[in-house]
Amino acid sequence: MAKISPTTSFNADHFYLPVVGIAADMPVHDSGQHSHRRHQLLFSAAGCITIEMETKVYLLPPGRAAWIPAGVLHRAIMRGVIAYRSLYFSMDLPLKQIPLQIFAVNPLLFEVIERMAFWPWDMSAESQTSLLTVFMEELNTAPKENWGLLFPQDRRLSVWIERIRQGELPLRLNIFAQQAGACERTISRIFIKETGMNYQDWRQQWRILKAIERLAENESISEIAQALEFSSDSAFIAFFRQHTGVTPTCYTS
Repeated sequence: MAKISPTTSFNADHFYLPVVGIAADMPVHDSGQHSHRRHQLLFSAAGCITIEMETKVYLLPPGRAAWIPAGVLHRAIMRGVIAYRSLYFSMDLPLKQIPLQIFAVNPLLFEVIERMAFWPWDMSAESQTSLLTVFMEELNTAPKENWGLLFPQDRRLSVWIERIRQGELPLRLNIFAQQAGACERTISRIFIKETGMNYQDWRQQWRILKAIERLAENESISEIAQALEFSSDSAFIAFFRQHTGVTPTCYTS
């Protein structure tokens, strides 16, 4: 059995096979905070998955894969996810150490993930070896993509960061500085030091991640443009194309 429903009870840590895979459609699902004793690879053909951690959030757009190392505490929130695939790898396997990372998935890697997700749970370990080798070769050469956002940990920003985590739109820098009672230069220094990005770039990255989440929830371009404070639909479309290479309509089709 590999195809499961969203309500199926499943714990990958209860298996002894080198690789355990599952397949499901999960239009809406929240895993809650958890971790595994196995490495995990997440993939979905449609929709998006938000992976929340203590100090960082990752977005897994459709057609990409996320590698989550064993022991990493995380929460997966799924929106409109179709053809969800999850693979779990034993820590006894001689795998290269990979941090939490988002990868582009080429046609060969997609077919390998698809095959492994439907492996029966009672198959022999020996029969997994050859395809596992192909999987690791493809994953090691897959292009990495930046769909993450690191939150600053400075205590002066803690209240504001919590509001952002709850979905509040980050303010423009001059307004943020006024409300925080700090100068723009101080806030910029904090963000560059703790996130590697200046505040404006950080805010833009937040906006593109939220735009993709909202597209996965079937919101219209006008609704998203208004919610993310773009001056017009065309301004949002241009922004989206700049960051993803395609228009919002093409992204969801």
